[in-house]
Parts: sequence; structure tokens; C-alpha cells
Amino acid sequence: MAVTYTIQFQVVPGRRADFLALLGDVLDAMRGEPMFHEAVLHRDPASDHRFMLYETWESHEDVLNVQLHRPYRRDWHEALASVLEKDREIAIWEPMRADRSAGPTNGQGQD
Repeated sequence: MAVTYTIQFQVVPGRRADFLALLGDVLDAMRGEPMFHEAVLHRDPASDHRFMLYETWESHEDVLNVQLHRPYRRDWHEALASVLEKDREIAIWEPMRADRSAGPTNGQGQD
């Protein structure tokens, strides 16, 4: 069964660029994993240093036993203590329904 994680980050001021570069490398690598569904990075509009990552995988067991141990995550995990003000806040959710825009079709919605 698919599993979704919401992960909140409070980044140390002055380390935002480092955080985004490190996370960007991990997200780029994750995209190629067969058990990966999607990830969406969000920024708190009230703070340039607060972020939330929403990511969905096919299996929680695969994330724990395989994905977290991928070599491309090593630099990310080693840097967390220096780029974050506090520990990540991680929540685990089971998707029940997904609704997405189909976008404009047949020229509808376009000026």
C-alpha cells in the first residue's frame, strides 16, 4: 500500500541555499526509483526558512529498508544537523484519494 510522508524543515538562516541544493540532489535521484510516486516541496509564505516536503512511495518497508540507505542520500543525512535549526517533523499518511486538475482541453480555459 502506498505511503505519504510530510516532512517539515526549519532551516538555519544563511543555510537556505545549502539546504535546497542538498535536497534538490536527493529529489532528482529519487525520481528514478521504481517505488517512487511523487514529491512536492513547499515553502511557508511567512518564512523563507520553513519548508514542507510531501512525498509518496509505494511501500513504507521499502523506504525504511532500501531508500533511506541509498548512497545518494549520504551527503543529505550528514548535513542535516548543520542546515536545520531543529529535528525534522515527519508524519506518515496513507493516501485515500487523489484529485488533480486535468488542465484545459479542446482549447477550453485558454484566452
